[in-house]
Amino acid sequence: ILLPIYWVVWGVFKPAVLDAPATFVGVAVVNTAFKVISTGMLLPFSSSLEKLVCRLVPDSKTAEKKVELDNRLLATPPVALQQCGNVIREMAEVSIRAFKNALRALNDPSPELAESIRADENLSDHYEDVLGTFLIQLSAERMSQADSEEATKFLKVIGDFERISDHAVNILESAEEMREKQLSMTEQASREFATFSAAVEEILDNSLNAFLNNDLVMAINVEPLEQVIDSLRDQLRDRHIKRMQQGECSIGMGFIWSDLLTNMERTADHCSNIAVSIIDAHAHNMNAHQSLRSMKEGNPAFLEKLDDYSRKYMLPQEND
Repeated sequence: ILLPIYWVVWGVFKPAVLDAPATFVGVAVVNTAFKVISTGMLLPFSSSLEKLVCRLVPDSKTAEKKVELDNRLLATPPVALQQCGNVIREMAEVSIRAFKNALRALNDPSPELAESIRADENLSDHYEDVLGTFLIQLSAERMSQADSEEATKFLKVIGDFERISDHAVNILESAEEMREKQLSMTEQASREFATFSAAVEEILDNSLNAFLNNDLVMAINVEPLEQVIDSLRDQLRDRHIKRMQQGECSIGMGFIWSDLLTNMERTADHCSNIAVSIIDAHAHNMNAHQSLRSMKEGNPAFLEKLDDYSRKYMLPQEND
């Protein structure tokens, strides 16, 4: 718009200023005038331009959250570790939320819930990629012994939290398969699975809270519950085989049942790994096997907690 005006002014009026050499002041004045005039011309159309841009580049239906860690933090490892801790805490809550929602999906077939579970799993994957890369770079920096142990703990737990979100998607897929094939649990199986689910939800809460609060006592209580969950998995598998043999349950549902039990039990294993990482960090020892042995062998507190959980999550009597 302004260029034709310029040529008309230059051709008709031939102002001397247009033939004068450019100066710093002249360039500044012309540039300022051009921007003021352009703004004044576009201002009345601002609303229309906004609508046009929104139509040309529509917003995504779901907001995509990306997390990055600034490499400049690597120069100060304590600050970098603190920021990593903040991001891992967000990752932990996302992964646990995805798993609990997956358990809800067994009874709630809403597409919105399924979409949120997959979105959380994708976000958890992104967290692991960013954190893993950053922590490996950080490990190459000069750090104190305490900071080095903290970085090692973080590297261990991010993989476990990410795998928990993977198992959440696996459970969601089992729920979708049940609906697609119009399969369902028997009444007895539903009661048994409710007990199993309650135990897994408690171990998720315990491991999450132990990590968020760096709570050694709560971390120690995770392992006896994991042992109970292992036992429950075996009992549930044996009971379901009996139901299939007696014709009370289909082979198709048997496969889904087995997948559900496997994903639940492996999730409990990852909770145990997280708890052991916390225990190792408190003991300044990165040998997980040694920590587990010392926790179990000849430990009255461990056996007492194991007995408490065994009674708390006792399966209902068969055909009750």
